[in-house]
Parts: sequence; structure tokens; C-alpha cells
Amino acid sequence: MGVAVYVPRGRAEPAPARASADGLPGGGGDWQALEDAVRGCRLCGLCETRTQTVFGVGNRSARLMVVGEAPGAEEDRQGEPFVGRAGILLNAMLRAAGFERGEVYIANVQKCRPPNNRDPSDEEAERCLPYLRRQIELLDPAVILCVGRIAAQRLLDTDTPIGKLRGGVYRLDGRPVVVTYHPAYLLRSPGEKRKSWEDLKLALGVLAEGSGDGNRA
Repeated sequence: MGVAVYVPRGRAEPAPARASADGLPGGGGDWQALEDAVRGCRLCGLCETRTQTVFGVGNRSARLMVVGEAPGAEEDRQGEPFVGRAGILLNAMLRAAGFERGEVYIANVQKCRPPNNRDPSDEEAERCLPYLRRQIELLDPAVILCVGRIAAQRLLDTDTPIGKLRGGVYRLDGRPVVVTYHPAYLLRSPGEKRKSWEDLKLALGVLAEGSGDGNRA
């Protein structure tokens, strides 16, 4: 399998992206400390409009991590990522790949819902990204599956369109990253589901080859 090397913006030579928890007090602490920090976060204006934060759910020893974009209205109400129709489709995609929802770990780039489901601003994303980076450090997944344009572009620090990002394997602090379309987009464009299945098979191939096992005993 070919492995594409991600080139961060502003760099002339290929280099791995980094996933540090810089900007979090004490590096973010353990899972409970991190969840408490997210729950009490007031680093951007989204804290004024959220119903609750959406931290993440799933197996905290999972080999596969799914990273989504930002909570929608239903996620904001329930406090869990990927619920509603998009969540049902994601669950079906994972099941087709051999995973139940509870066997993976699911988190978003943004922990609070932007009003009217708008895209997070640059400031909002930068304030929130260290929380996700710390989740990645704590989980230490074998493969990260970025779901949607915002998730892929924010985590990989690029403005490359998702259509060009998908189909490759990238590295985030040594961890393989695969990019695919968001389930909400697939609900609007069902003809693209085949491409997402190819992306899932790519992620499964990385897992099967043990490409991410260097981060685990």
C-alpha cells in the first residue's frame, strides 16, 4: 500500500504533522481531568450558546479513532457525537467494516455547537484543537479516520479539498490518518458512498498491516 506523506502549510519539505496538547494546563492531565476541562471551557464565545459540551464517546483503548467536525443540534442536546441520521449511517459504516460503535472512539474537532450549524471560525477551532490533540495522545490509536472536510483540514492543518485528501494515508505525530466524507454529506449525495467504503477499506488495510502498531505494545 502506498503511503502519502502529508505536507503542512508553509513547509517546503514533507514532514509529519504533530498532535501535541500544547496550550492545555498541565498538558491536559488524564481522561477525567481533560473531560472536566472541556466541560468548564470558556475559551471562545461558543460557551455562551451551547447546551452542553460534546466530549467524545467509545472505547478509550480503541485502535480506531473517528474524528468528526462539530456538534449539531441533536449532539448539543444529547452531549454525544454523531447521533441522529448521520450517526445511524456512521454506525452502519462502522458495522460494515467490522466494528460496533462502542468498539471505536469517536470525538469531534469542535466540542461545542456553532450556532445555526455554521463552520467553526479559525479562532474557535484553534481554541478547541488542543483538547482533541490531548484525546489523541491519551487514546494513542493505531489509525485515525477523519470524517468530513473540517475534521480533515483542521487536524492535518491544510486547506486541500477533501476530494483530494481522501485516498491517501497521512501521518499525525507518527499515527496513520485516513480521510473520508461526512455521513451527512453521504445522506445528501448517496452516490459517493462507494468512495467512503473504499476509504474505510484503506483504514482497515492499515490496521491489518500493523502500520499503526508502533504506538502500542
